[in-house]
Amino acid sequence: MAEDRKAYMIKDGNLGEVRIADEVVAIIAGLAATEVEGVSSMAGNITNELVSKLGMKNLSKGIKVEVMDNVVSVDVSLHIKFGFVIPEVSAKVQERVKTAIENMTGLEVCGVNVRIAGVEMEKSK
Repeated sequence: MAEDRKAYMIKDGNLGEVRIADEVVAIIAGLAATEVEGVSSMAGNITNELVSKLGMKNLSKGIKVEVMDNVVSVDVSLHIKFGFVIPEVSAKVQERVKTAIENMTGLEVCGVNVRIAGVEMEKSK
């Protein structure tokens, strides 16, 4: 298997090994975060913003993942919808991201840090 991307071994069994790329963990986190009511969108750096404006979806936008010894630390950067309580939405994002990563990968999540990058105002019609 080519090692062009960082990947984490989660199983080394009789039939071979199972590796998960760090981008896969980031995508799982991003999808879980955007499912929470009150989250408007993920926030990213300028490169991610340009990519999304060009029509290419970057599902790991606004997510930073660090894995050491099968323990994951996640940083999530997002925009929240106006009118929602930031601490409540943040707590739901933390729980949803933690649960999704642990259920889908078997990795242990030691922390989910949420950064509110902006508030999305409702667009007038």
